[in-house]
Amino acid sequence: MIVSIQNVSKRYGKNEVLKDINLEINSGEIFGLLGPSGAGKTTLVRQLVGLEVPSEGENYLFGEKMPSLQLIERIGYMAQSDALYTELSAKENLEFFASLFGMKTAQRKKRIAEVMELVDLSDHLTKLVSNYSGGMKRRLSLAAALLHEPELLILDEPTVGIDPVLRQSIWSGFYDLKAKGKTLIVTTHVMDEAEKCDRLGLIREGRLIAVGTPEELKTQTGSSTVEEAFLAYGGVQYAN
Repeated sequence: MIVSIQNVSKRYGKNEVLKDINLEINSGEIFGLLGPSGAGKTTLVRQLVGLEVPSEGENYLFGEKMPSLQLIERIGYMAQSDALYTELSAKENLEFFASLFGMKTAQRKKRIAEVMELVDLSDHLTKLVSNYSGGMKRRLSLAAALLHEPELLILDEPTVGIDPVLRQSIWSGFYDLKAKGKTLIVTTHVMDEAEKCDRLGLIREGRLIAVGTPEELKTQTGSSTVEEAFLAYGGVQYAN
């Protein structure tokens, strides 16, 4: 077990966005958090990387209570909004992030080449990020999250704005990371991505309404798709 979320609730004033969440995520799995916008997915993953703290309950990563500065190097985080320096080139951005993790020059050069190839941006390495499209910025953000080869990757809507062919390639990269023993937590509202996860946590209105493999969730509800299963557990209809 790599993540343990224990009785976690979060309130902003009178607005309760997470309601008594209990969840354990195993080492070496791709775990998907599935739910519509506003369900609480982003709030939960921001807590896991130490950017927010729960109003009640506790989050543990690698057996240590979050937030913890000691764990930062073991976590890769991709936020919904791209945290990039647009006045710099892609290479300069990645060089900067690599320096934050104390990566040596030879390792840095190798990893930048590897992650840029994964996200299909090798030909745009020296281009200013201000000249990148929205989809290219998402891919560069993913490259930055992967750069230091973290044990745990937390990716908030990582493929939004990315075309279906490249999305398939990126998911192939996720499977490769899993094969190397990495753990991935992916938030999504895209049903075909949910089907690709080892296990899913279904979130609606701040509550975790079900947890299981896609097949388990479908079997338990007599559904043929994850979307049908989500609705059967009391989810609301929403568009892909």
